[in-house]
Amino acid sequence: MYLNSLLSDTVWYPVLFDSPLNIARGIAFWLTIVLAVGFALGALLLKGDGRKKFLRSGMFGAVGYACALALMFLIWTFIDDGIVAMLFVPLLILIVAIAASTAVLAFNRTKNVVIALGCVVGAAALATLICMGVFYAQNIADDGYYNSSIASVNQIVLYISAAALIVVIVALGFLLGTGDKKGFDSKSIAYAGVCIAMSFALSYVRFFKLPQGGSVTLASLLPLMIYSCMFGTRKGVFAGLIYGVLQAVQDPYIIHPAQFLLDYPIAFAAIGLAGAFFKVKKLDKLPQVQFALGAVCASALRYLSHVLSGVFAFSAYAAEEGMGAWVYSLAYNSFVFADIAIAIAVGIIVFSSKSFVKEVKKVRPAEKKEEE
Repeated sequence: MYLNSLLSDTVWYPVLFDSPLNIARGIAFWLTIVLAVGFALGALLLKGDGRKKFLRSGMFGAVGYACALALMFLIWTFIDDGIVAMLFVPLLILIVAIAASTAVLAFNRTKNVVIALGCVVGAAALATLICMGVFYAQNIADDGYYNSSIASVNQIVLYISAAALIVVIVALGFLLGTGDKKGFDSKSIAYAGVCIAMSFALSYVRFFKLPQGGSVTLASLLPLMIYSCMFGTRKGVFAGLIYGVLQAVQDPYIIHPAQFLLDYPIAFAAIGLAGAFFKVKKLDKLPQVQFALGAVCASALRYLSHVLSGVFAFSAYAAEEGMGAWVYSLAYNSFVFADIAIAIAVGIIVFSSKSFVKEVKKVRPAEKKEEE
């Protein structure tokens, strides 16, 4: 009954052309498919210097395309009153800071530049969280819906949940990434830019979007997972975190700073753990299994992050449906399984290519040699 009601309220973007905004989303859907297929074919078919030039050009093109989509839809959402100025402005500044930092790092990666850009992005992120806190205090704390006699936002548990998951994901990233090369070189930065941008662009290729946030896409997380397999979980977690911030720009559904962390940066940072099994030598001859196991474990953490957000921030929706908060959140966030199933299915096909697996596994042996 509840699932039927939920699905009846979903928005099916590929064939929805009932407004200028949805027409733009539909065009983005099909255009992104064409560009993603073209990029994948180019990366697989080109060799040597031609591939390097293609990937470098592709990085700027992919980042530019992703940023253009992000800014266009964020601004459009703001114009349509889908997001208040208190959230729109800091998110806009944050995405511009990330995009500008990526562009600068492509040309200059000296220590001072990295520190300076890190401070800029960090300051923008902190300002965003502060604005979210102010927004909650002014508009939601006593609104009679999210906080009422039958529902409430449990702020203390939200903060504890966010902090605990951050510790778990960072710890796993470092433990599972033992032996990986430290720091970002030109190759890892270039691939990070391409994979983040491809995942972000593919996230617009939605089969449907749920009413309170969340959507099922065409393997949008696959590029991030491949990046983790290539460069390790430490860099994968960082790339996932950046992607999570971009997701908040795409379709923000934010009522509390800790809920923002759980639903966006933390949830998608967990996807960076997808490469966890790619160094298990016993599975070397089964790269599809290495990929699938890592993807399942990473997605389980993403699911947990969304569920905790649903239970402690959105219990009002459960009360509205006459359901317990845990049951509601577990059911609602089950869309994650459909999303990851598509990514795993496509990923297994991709990792069945011996030439592709060879290219993926070239990175880590080279890193070990450099460290010796």
